[in-house]
Amino acid sequence: MRLKILALASEQVRAVTILALMLLPMISQAQRQQYLQVNDIPYTASDDAYAQERCKLDVYYSTELHDAPVVVWFHGGGIEGGNKHIDPQLKNSGLVVVAANYRLLPKAPIDDILDDAAAAVAWTYKNIGKYNGSRRKIFVAGHSAGGYLLDMIGLDKRWLAKYDVDADSLAGLIPFSGQCVTHYNIRKQQGIGPLQATIDQYAPLTYVRPDAPPIVIISGDRELELYGRYEEQAYFWRMLKLVGHKDVTLYEMQGYDHGTMPQPAYYILKQHIKRLTSK
Repeated sequence: MRLKILALASEQVRAVTILALMLLPMISQAQRQQYLQVNDIPYTASDDAYAQERCKLDVYYSTELHDAPVVVWFHGGGIEGGNKHIDPQLKNSGLVVVAANYRLLPKAPIDDILDDAAAAVAWTYKNIGKYNGSRRKIFVAGHSAGGYLLDMIGLDKRWLAKYDVDADSLAGLIPFSGQCVTHYNIRKQQGIGPLQATIDQYAPLTYVRPDAPPIVIISGDRELELYGRYEEQAYFWRMLKLVGHKDVTLYEMQGYDHGTMPQPAYYILKQHIKRLTSK
C-alpha cells in the first residue's frame, strides 16, 4: 500500500513538472507581449527638412502598468553623430522609455539642437499618458553628449519654458558622463582645442542653481574618462552643493572608461528612480 501511495505521489509530481514545462513558453510569451515599442514618432512641427529627418523618437512602454515612471533618453556621439536606442537594461523594468534623436553639428547650430532636446521633453509631457506614463515622474537621462544636452535644458529653464514646461517639474536629471563646461565640439567650431576649457552660455556650469530638480551625476573612472570628464562632473557636483542644492549625488564607475561606463550606471539610474518615485 505504501509503495502504491509513493508511486501515485511520484506520478503527481511528474504531471505537475510536465505542466510547468508546457506553460513556461506561454508565460515567457506573455512577458514579451507585456511591452510594446512604437518607433519614429515625429516630435516637432518644424518644416525644416533636416528637423523632419532627425526629430523623431521611439516609445517603449508596458501595456499593463499605469502611471509609470518615464525616462527620456538622449544618445551620445559628441553632438556630431549617434542615433536613438533603448538599452536592454532599461527594458522590462517597469519604465516607459522615450529615446529621441536630435539634429547634429555641424549641419545644425547648437541652439537648434538644444531646442530639439527641449521639444522632445515637451512632447513627452503632452503625450506620455497615452503610453501609460506619468507626467509627474519624468526623468531625463543620457550618455555623453546626451548628458550634456539634458543638463543644459534642465538647468537653463528658458529652453523648456518655450514649450510651456517648467524645468523644475522634472522628476530628476541623470547625466552619464555629460560635459559640464562648454562642449568640446562647440569649442572646436570656435577654434578652441578640446583641452582648453571654457564656460559660457553653452556650459551647464553657468546655470547651477539650488532649485533645480534632483540630479544624479555618474562618471567613468577618472583615469580612463574622456578629457578629464570626471573632474568636470566633480566640480559641477561641488558647485551645486555650495549653492544649496539638496538632492545631488556623484558616482565614479571605477574600472570603466567613457564608452563602457553606462553599463553599471543603468543600475544606479533605476535605483534612484525607485527612490525618488517612492516619496
